[in-house]
Amino acid sequence: MYLFIFVLMTTALQLQLQLLPQEPGVYQYFDKEDKILYVGKAKNLKKRVSSYFTKNHDNGKTGVLVKKIVNIKHIVVATETDALLLENNLIKKYQPRYNVLLKDGKTYPWICIKNEAFPRVFSTRRVIKDGSEYFGPYTSIKTVKTLLDLIKGLYPLRTCKYQLSNENISSGKFKVCLEYHLKNCKGACEGLQTEVSYNQQITAIRQILKGNFKDSLQNFKSLMQHYAENLQFEDAQRIKEKIEILENYQSKSTIVNPKISNVDVFSIVTDESYAYINFLQLSYGSIIRSHTLELKKKLEETDKELLEIAITEIRSRFHSVSKELYVPFKVDLGDQLKITIPKLGDKKHILDLSTRNAKYFRMERFKQVKITDPERHANRIMKQMKKDLRLHEEPRHIECFDNSNIQGTNPVAACVVFKNGKPSKKEYRHFNIKTVEGPDDFASMEEVVYRRYKRLLDENQPLPQLIIIDGGKGQLSSALKSLEALELRGKIAIIGIAKRLEELFYPEDKYPLYLDKKSETLKVIQHLRNEAHRFGIEHHRNRRSKSALQTELETINGVGEKTIVALMKKFKSVKRIKQATLEELEKEIGFSKAQKIYKEFH
Repeated sequence: MYLFIFVLMTTALQLQLQLLPQEPGVYQYFDKEDKILYVGKAKNLKKRVSSYFTKNHDNGKTGVLVKKIVNIKHIVVATETDALLLENNLIKKYQPRYNVLLKDGKTYPWICIKNEAFPRVFSTRRVIKDGSEYFGPYTSIKTVKTLLDLIKGLYPLRTCKYQLSNENISSGKFKVCLEYHLKNCKGACEGLQTEVSYNQQITAIRQILKGNFKDSLQNFKSLMQHYAENLQFEDAQRIKEKIEILENYQSKSTIVNPKISNVDVFSIVTDESYAYINFLQLSYGSIIRSHTLELKKKLEETDKELLEIAITEIRSRFHSVSKELYVPFKVDLGDQLKITIPKLGDKKHILDLSTRNAKYFRMERFKQVKITDPERHANRIMKQMKKDLRLHEEPRHIECFDNSNIQGTNPVAACVVFKNGKPSKKEYRHFNIKTVEGPDDFASMEEVVYRRYKRLLDENQPLPQLIIIDGGKGQLSSALKSLEALELRGKIAIIGIAKRLEELFYPEDKYPLYLDKKSETLKVIQHLRNEAHRFGIEHHRNRRSKSALQTELETINGVGEKTIVALMKKFKSVKRIKQATLEELEKEIGFSKAQKIYKEFH
């Protein structure tokens, strides 16, 4: 198919392909209106770009993209790392239709240490290039407030905006405010704290923001010991409280070996449409940053490609300079970074934690989308079911069958219908078994499947994309006989589900398929099976009740169907008829019949 496209390419496009260098770089595809369609990176520009025009693409969107390309531009760079960075910048700048969506995080909060005498420490969303230090960005304002509260509890800092130059302080221009009297500030504005002492606090704060608590703890412990030796017990107690605050915060933030420092951890979880990449930044064994990025797939991107895109974007967004990365599999990010794929110990522990965060974020997104965008939720479920169950098309219409009988009495069957993964109760059907004598599940299944689809064919009704049989290989084989008789074999996908181990059986497949117990596909199938079972039991119970009614009342001589209907209309159940007085019965059906029924039960 796409070889044909290659033949029909314009001479100009063919020439562009021939002239592409075999160097690393970035390529851009444009349509006939000179609108950018796609940006990609490559180790070898010529090989990568040519592959779009000389191979079949399983993904339909890729085929559509190739048809639209009328012009190719490229940029040669020195290394693959440079290509990755340039690709990231171009995607964010132009937002091409066929690229995964990357959003800039300019509104994240930072913690600023202001470039001034007696620096203030505060949160901001604006980064100003004035020599100030910025730590972050942080993904949660709650994290910022927690850190600022910690710093405020440990070190008294000024919050005023005075220009505390030596001239202004010595001239007595400023007076201490309420913060000084509350002991939240040491009064630098009146010269009550030296700039050297204040900057020592700033140095300690800088280390805490980097995740290093060791120096602050050591200084506080030395100071507490000094106060205790000089019998200044109130001051010693005050410092002890600061140590406890710091140690408590450290114990909550330190989750791995403190020797693991200056490391970025990335994990990825994907489904048919989206990828979720979690990022943890570690410093001195503490997680100082966590963020999960959601990427919408546009073409047939692999997990490796998506992770490389995400790592480049996240490190750029959060200005990470870590030289080592922990990842679940090998990625190509150049020679400047050390790539570690943990297998055991603390490193594997932190990678597993990152994966759990990605999965948790994915589940939270599912819950949100289920409420806010039901159509997207249904589309995702259908794509996942198609993949998990190895189907040729999405199972938008599913039907599930279940037999219900007790020791062969009143055999019935149920058929439940799901549309887009949800019950369509108005289309549920139940069947009374007509041609089978005794408890024969296989023959009963064969009968109801035949009756169901014979009717749909006769009435020219739409057929399902998937049939689920509640039972193992025997019930599945029986259902297949009916599909063959109706010439539907191969036109509708059909599977059986066995209750004990939740095994999925396929026609002519020796081994069952086992889905993850937590998979959404299995949950939908279980919901179908449970609905079929409930609906079948409900119908079976109604039939048995009717049968019991007939057995108990119709055996009474002189009591017919009209009498039974009149009594049931009034009393609702056989139990209440048995408990009724002679006068109550007589009022409804007359003395003669009332006397017969009353004598029967009393």
